[in-house]
Amino acid sequence: MTSKDRVFKEEIKTINDFKFGASVANVFDDMINRSVPFYGEIQRMMAEQAADYAKAETDVYDLGCATGTTLINMNNTIAENIRFIGVDDSPEMLAKCRNRLNEAGFRRPVELRIADINNSVNICNASVVVLCLTLQFVRPIYREHLLRNIHTGLINGGILILVEKILTENSAFNRDFINYYYNYKRRSHYSELEITQKREALENVLIPYKLSENTSLLRDTGFSQYEVFFQWYNFSGLIALKN
Repeated sequence: MTSKDRVFKEEIKTINDFKFGASVANVFDDMINRSVPFYGEIQRMMAEQAADYAKAETDVYDLGCATGTTLINMNNTIAENIRFIGVDDSPEMLAKCRNRLNEAGFRRPVELRIADINNSVNICNASVVVLCLTLQFVRPIYREHLLRNIHTGLINGGILILVEKILTENSAFNRDFINYYYNYKRRSHYSELEITQKREALENVLIPYKLSENTSLLRDTGFSQYEVFFQWYNFSGLIALKN
């Protein structure tokens, strides 16, 4: 059973930068479903796209795999002769992920790696790489290097699936979209205190780009074909193809 997210329920006198430690890992599934609009549909869309591009005898990577939701959903759509590799820098998240994979009855080869993708991550023989709400936590100075690494590690015809929180292209709408997002969180039964405290904790950790900045990154790192497959106010999903 998923534990309810109460990380920011009580007033915190000194708010530290957000971390994916034990307190977050224990409630992450509830947190993400209540914090990301249409998260279940995004997962379904990623899984069906991954199924179309995953190739036999290749690897499928989930960078920032957290508690394994994306791996579990892709497992239901992708052929069995493909290995899954989940990467995360949080031991607590990976432990939770391993438990969830076992509960889901995983039978395919799967490797869980602890690594900080700000530094380096070994990607090779990949037909699908997923960055679901992950790139936004990578320091901006490392993002181009990471995407070049992904492009190099993909086989021809392989894809990158990128889901991100974004800024508006026109700053006149940014405040409105943020307010609409906070209204979503209110409808998800987060209090004003929870919304405010989490925003402060994420301020120096989650650094969103504009959609155009993300597409420029994709183009500059070798992805000549890409398309938006999802957008809700300040959230977007992109699929990018390596030719």
